[in-house]
Amino acid sequence: MGESVHIHDRIRALGTEFSVAQIQGSIALFGPLQPPVDEAMVQRDLSYGPDPRHRLDLFGAASVAAKRPVLVFLHGGGFIGGDKGAPGAPFYNNIGAWAAAQGWLGVTATYRLAPAHPWPAGAEDVARLVAWLKLEVAQHGGDPDRIVLMGQSAGAAHVASYVGGQDFAGGAATSIAGAIMLSGLYDVPSAARNPYQDAYFGTDPTRFAAQSSIDGLAATSVPCLFTVSENDPADFQRQAALLVSRLVAARGKWPDFHWLEGHNHISPVHQIHSSVDELGPVLARFVARVTG
Repeated sequence: MGESVHIHDRIRALGTEFSVAQIQGSIALFGPLQPPVDEAMVQRDLSYGPDPRHRLDLFGAASVAAKRPVLVFLHGGGFIGGDKGAPGAPFYNNIGAWAAAQGWLGVTATYRLAPAHPWPAGAEDVARLVAWLKLEVAQHGGDPDRIVLMGQSAGAAHVASYVGGQDFAGGAATSIAGAIMLSGLYDVPSAARNPYQDAYFGTDPTRFAAQSSIDGLAATSVPCLFTVSENDPADFQRQAALLVSRLVAARGKWPDFHWLEGHNHISPVHQIHSSVDELGPVLARFVARVTG
């Protein structure tokens, strides 16, 4: 308990503004706490599509019919940046290694970026990634019927658009076992305008409702887990509140939702697999429940 309180205090000291300084501070805090990744367990830079950004890493892959659950992580980066990680980097190898440590097949992936690839490129890439996994993952020891998607920030927005978007929801309902969205964006009309969102969604307000996933998330049959952090920026707090309100109105009960004490926008994914990991057990329970 004391160690967790100490970590929370250090995270809170990084502030609520999502910035380069906050990212660097979180990396400095959690990087040394991450165990090294055994590269012998990783298959790097497999291609799931034609673009150079259509790349994924497999953690714990095996050429046996193990049929393990598959956890897929999509990074954040404000729609214009970010990456899955490289050999020797703590992030986001930590998430793939953590998934493998649970006895699952871990997948970390990149996707195309704005402004060269605006909406709905993210959801298109998620759909392409899922299609690749459905065809290929069994030969690596994964179960194509037990795929769980997980995204953070922009990655969460892309997962949300795949699960709740108008063009992808039907395919998602029959293709994945569950979805996890950490500090995502779901309602484009109410989101604060900034250059990152403008690069991906554009600036035409008449399109914002169609670009939103919130109504589709309220209607989907895909089991979903959502989180927001205590020290997330205000816009993500509002997005979470709107999402809960819409889902409660549609379903008459709260969604599977977790408020992450002490954390900021980026720290939850940095602390997974570390000695102070508080989110991992929450995720593991969800994956176990939706994959049987």
